[in-house]
Amino acid sequence: MKRLVIIAHAPSANIERMVKAVLKGAKSDEVNGVEATFIPALEAKAEDILNADALILVTPENLGYMSGGLKDFFDRNYYPCMDKTEAMPCAVLIRAGNDGTGTKRAIESILTGLRWKIVQQPLICRGDFKEEFIGQAEELGLFMAASLDAGII
Repeated sequence: MKRLVIIAHAPSANIERMVKAVLKGAKSDEVNGVEATFIPALEAKAEDILNADALILVTPENLGYMSGGLKDFFDRNYYPCMDKTEAMPCAVLIRAGNDGTGTKRAIESILTGLRWKIVQQPLICRGDFKEEFIGQAEELGLFMAASLDAGII
């Protein structure tokens, strides 16, 4: 069984709904060989990453940057994972009130340092909250789990 880990900082009800949608997509009946779990960013440890086969990172945009919770996750786990998780497949979901560009750039910079592999363009849900964000989040979870199950990533 392969392991997909969703690491998210979800300080609002809408982002929490999006994380639940990612998890729902990842646990779709269409996927059989993947176990999907959610770990809050402030609780995620290097061991969680080392035991994962792929990751989905979720964060709100705060002042043009990733949330403090996701930044804390990277600060605590960067060096313990650096040489042990090269080419880790991952996807990124950003809930951006504005444009998400600064958040995307910051996360991609850290992921480049870790040598993780972003397997699809980051999903940036911009502007006022829309119900369509829930469907997009669920599709992201399904895409990652199905790709992992099929051995594509």
